[in-house]
Amino acid sequence: MVLTELKEALGLLRRLPALWALGLAAGLLAAGIWLAYNDQGTFFATRLVLIGSLVTVFFLAGNYAIIKSGTGSIREVCIGGIQYFFRVLLPLMVLIFCTITLVALVTITLSFGGMPADTEFLGVFSICIFIPVVFLTFFFDTAAVFEDRKIFDAIRRSIEVVTLKSVQVFKFYVIAAAISFAVTFALMIVWVAALYDKLEPLTHFNETQIAAFTPGQLATMIGPDGTVVTAACLFIGILVLLPILSAYKACFFRSISQGSVSTTQPMTGEFDSKGRWYKY
Repeated sequence: MVLTELKEALGLLRRLPALWALGLAAGLLAAGIWLAYNDQGTFFATRLVLIGSLVTVFFLAGNYAIIKSGTGSIREVCIGGIQYFFRVLLPLMVLIFCTITLVALVTITLSFGGMPADTEFLGVFSICIFIPVVFLTFFFDTAAVFEDRKIFDAIRRSIEVVTLKSVQVFKFYVIAAAISFAVTFALMIVWVAALYDKLEPLTHFNETQIAAFTPGQLATMIGPDGTVVTAACLFIGILVLLPILSAYKACFFRSISQGSVSTTQPMTGEFDSKGRWYKY
């Protein structure tokens, strides 16, 4: 089942070239953030991260809209992005806020109990919260677009679908992770090959030197040329991965949601002698 949706997603990417606009926009922004971080520091980079996140949500909503309709161009992507932008953004903000609030409450509770939480504990606890939240609510955006769900209803619908189709969802995650690994590994090989001369001294480091090696030292070692090469690899990776994974996610949700129809509570009322329903 999961491979069928992957083939469908790849077919959509061939038939609807506008779907690649998501990867193009997000890839350019990611490369720009990396270059700004290395040239200007965190001040401009953090602001670009916010802008890039909003632009990505916009194009993601537009992609789902034309996948839903089965046809569309860049114009339809923009129209769909405007129509569903807040339908996708607001549930995401709710999930982020709730996760951060939960971590903060645990930290405050421990501090009141005389057990200040260290960085390592908070990191492990955050991961333990983040993984199940992502697993259960991963399809909130597709539910918001494909089924016109509102904020909390989209989150609830994602949890419902994942709970009912947990085996298929797990297989989806495995396939998506395999695709991500394959593309990332290929780009890492290209990155190492392009910067082999600059990275060659690392082959002579002992275990102590490698353990003490920092990202700042790596940035100094590869120099400005390496920064540009890294930005190019980052751009290509996002350009390829984001459209494929988003289309795959949309096709997969559309497939599994057909067999997991959400049930609603019946209205209060009664049938008369002729079988007609009268609600109160």
